[in-house]
Order: sequence, then C-alpha cells, then structure tokens
Amino acid sequence: MNVACDWAFPLVWAQQSELDSIPWLKWIIVLAVVFFGIFPGIVAYTVWGERKVAARFQDRIGPNRVGPLGLLQPIADAIKLITKEDLVPRSADRWVHLIAPVLILVSAFLVLPVIPFGVGLAAVNPPSGLIYLIAVSSLSALGIFLAGWSSRNKYSLLGAMRAVAQLVSYEVPQVLSIVPIILWAGSLSMVTIFDKQVLYGWFLFSPPGMLAFVTLTIANIAEVNRTPFDLPEAESEIIAGYHTEYSGMRFGLFFLAEYLSVFAVSCLGTAIFLGGGTLPWPLTGEPVVTLGGGETLFAMLLLNLPLIGIFMAKVSLYIFLMFWIRATLPRLRVDQLMAFAWKFMVPLCIINIFISAVWYECVIRPSKPNYLLGWGVTLPLVVVSIIGVLALYRSSMKAEPVELTTGSRRRSVVRSVS
Repeated sequence: MNVACDWAFPLVWAQQSELDSIPWLKWIIVLAVVFFGIFPGIVAYTVWGERKVAARFQDRIGPNRVGPLGLLQPIADAIKLITKEDLVPRSADRWVHLIAPVLILVSAFLVLPVIPFGVGLAAVNPPSGLIYLIAVSSLSALGIFLAGWSSRNKYSLLGAMRAVAQLVSYEVPQVLSIVPIILWAGSLSMVTIFDKQVLYGWFLFSPPGMLAFVTLTIANIAEVNRTPFDLPEAESEIIAGYHTEYSGMRFGLFFLAEYLSVFAVSCLGTAIFLGGGTLPWPLTGEPVVTLGGGETLFAMLLLNLPLIGIFMAKVSLYIFLMFWIRATLPRLRVDQLMAFAWKFMVPLCIINIFISAVWYECVIRPSKPNYLLGWGVTLPLVVVSIIGVLALYRSSMKAEPVELTTGSRRRSVVRSVS
C-alpha cells in the first residue's frame, strides 16, 4: 500500500492539473457531493452507531423500530427536526440567534478540506494547514458565545461562558500536542505530514508520539464537549447550556455540528498520528513510476479506494474510543476540568516537546536512524515526566480548598483526590 502510495503521486498530480483547468467545476463537485452529501450521512450514522454502542454498554437494545436494525432512525430523526416548530424567544436577538448555529456548523465543515483522505484527496493543501485548522476550529467558541448571549437567558449565557472557557483552555494542550509532529515533519502542511508517514512510518510509534497522541485525544474530547467534559450541557446545573432556547432545525444544526466535529477531530488524529490510510511500516527503498499519463484516473481510483477504506476504519475506531469513554466515565466538576487542563495537560505537553526534540536528534535527523537509542532515552523521560507532573497536580489539588456557599452558611471543604 505504501509503495503504491508513493509511485502514484505523479499520476495523481497529473489528474489534479486537469481539474485545475476548470476550478469552479471542481469546487461545485466537492461541495455538492462531499460536504452536503457524504459528511451529513456520516454524521447521521455516527449518531446511530453511538446509540447502538451505548445500548450495548448499558444492556439495552437501542434503535430498532425504524427500518432493519433501526438503520432508518437517523432519517426519521432528521424529518422530525425539520418539521418541528422553530421557536425564538421574544427578547432574543433574532439574527444573531440564527447565525450562531450556522457559524458553529461552518467551523466544523472548514476543518475537513485540508484532511488528506488519500493521495490527492485533500480538497486544498495550504502550506500552513495545521495553523488553518487551529484558526477555523476556534470559530466554534465565537458561535457558542453568540448562541448563549443572543438567547437572553441566564442559563444559556452561563453555559456559553463555561463552554468558551473550556474550549480556550483545551485548545492550548491541543496545539502543544501537535508541535512534535511539526518538528518531525518539518512542515505545517497536512499533506506533507501524510507523506512523511508514508516514508518513515506512523508518528505514533515513539514514546513522545504516544504521549502526544494521548494528550491530543483528551483535548479533542474536551473540544467537542463529549463526556466526561460535557459541562456546557450539564442538565442538572444549567438545563442544556448555550442551546437551551433552540428548537427544531436550529437545534439540529448544533447536533450536526457536534457530531461533525467528532468526525473531524478523529480524522485529524488519524492523519497526523496514524498515517492516514497507510499501513504502519515505512518504505524501504525508492519506488519507480512505471505507468503512463493515460492511466492516471484508473491509478488514482485503484490507489485511493483501499486508502480511504483503511482511513475510515481508523477513524471508526477513534470514534468508538470516544463512545467507550462516554459510556464509562462520569462527568467532572468545572474546577476539576479547568485544573486538569492548566495544571496537568499543559505542563506535560510542554515537557513532551523537549522529549520530542531528543527523539528528533536520535532518530529523524541522523542519516542512519538509531531507534534503539531513541527508545532507550525518551521512554524513561516520558515515564518520569508523567509521574512528576501527576504528583505535582495531585499535591496542588489537595492543597487548595473549595468554598461552598449555601444561603448564609459558608464552609471550606478540602478536595480529596482518589
């Protein structure tokens, strides 16, 4: 697969040049077929899959009424949301109330064009693709804040402020987790990162790579407001958070954006740590291009069909991991959520950047990589870093009291960390 991936690059670029002669047609095809056809379908059946997985974890059946195995349930739910009455509070800012869910959905969509699903299958390849991803994903925080503020509801505003604080906090470890990949690939381009893993193997297979993958996954779960980080929608505290005053298809847009974000962050983790659609072992020699230009379309299809299949299998496993975590772990308190980001995740990610530089000097930079030396040096550093940061985090959590106020009575309770 990896050899085919390498010799097909020139063929794909030849095919790409034919489409570039009529760019408007290319973009119409991409938007109509992919972003308004394939991705909403993926989101719909991701919801169905989560309901089935959660049912298995909880000893239930799950959706089974509409269609065989409940496979038509997402279509029934979509029809229900479209036909429900759209209610807007009288005091709400109507235009901002409408724009907020659209902005969040657009933010989730804009992440996907730079993901290399296969060879030549990234809609765009900007030189700073990772910076672009960080920029467009930050738009969701603005949409969430506008949704809570425009509703003129104190619970919606409280949920929006809590969500924005969470998103801003966990964006920091999310970005810091990607820095080792930028160092190893020598580029911010998602396609270049994909190419490097074709030649040198997955970035996951190193101690700092594994640690960066774990921290990125935790930050991704927090960024898409999934359990145990779903505090913006804590029903027992703030009803439903920033979308309390939304109904009908406007609420459906929030729902679509959340699951599309789950799919997007799963694609991100797969592309930069798991080699996209490639197999884990690197190439051992220089491949040779033997096909002619007349066979470019066939070569592109022959290459990308298995690549897309492998890519989607990895993404499905990544999403299943999120479902598993949701069915297993309880919700955190808001102070625990913020402390975990700033006192544990951020210091650990910063230390991991220095460990990644050691791996670069031992394995990537030399003409003859010394994997034994790289593992022997970086693995103890990673273990010591995790133990040290965890000890500091636990000691800080034990030392700080939490004040609880009930009416006129005020008492101080010291956290106990199990």
